[in-house]
Amino acid sequence: MEYAALIYTMVLISAADREMSDSELYSIGEIVRTLPIFEQFDVDQLPRIAEDCASMLGEDDGLEAVLRLVADSLPERLRETAYALACDVAAADGKVSQEEARLLEMLRHRLEIDRLVSAGIERGARAHYHRI
Repeated sequence: MEYAALIYTMVLISAADREMSDSELYSIGEIVRTLPIFEQFDVDQLPRIAEDCASMLGEDDGLEAVLRLVADSLPERLRETAYALACDVAAADGKVSQEEARLLEMLRHRLEIDRLVSAGIERGARAHYHRI
């Protein structure tokens, strides 16, 4: 369930502004294919898990249900990782919408991530996705 919670976090942020951009979807795929946290994950499961998250978000109180599932499924040691993945996806298209920023704030609170830690993670994501 930890893999699903990490993926749900990325899908949640990508869908925040109701527009899952190609760069965000590409970023999710690259994250899952390349980061060590996912080295034991079956990449073929990604589309199904992403669809499950999207379906859950479409239900009444779906946002709250996804946030609760993510918080309940992730041990403390993976919470900063989940937040970092969400920040990377939000920054992938070169801009963070107001909806994404608000959702990141909600996620930070739900995952109980210290404000200074989250600021560092956010700055790192911006630095990774700057363009010349």
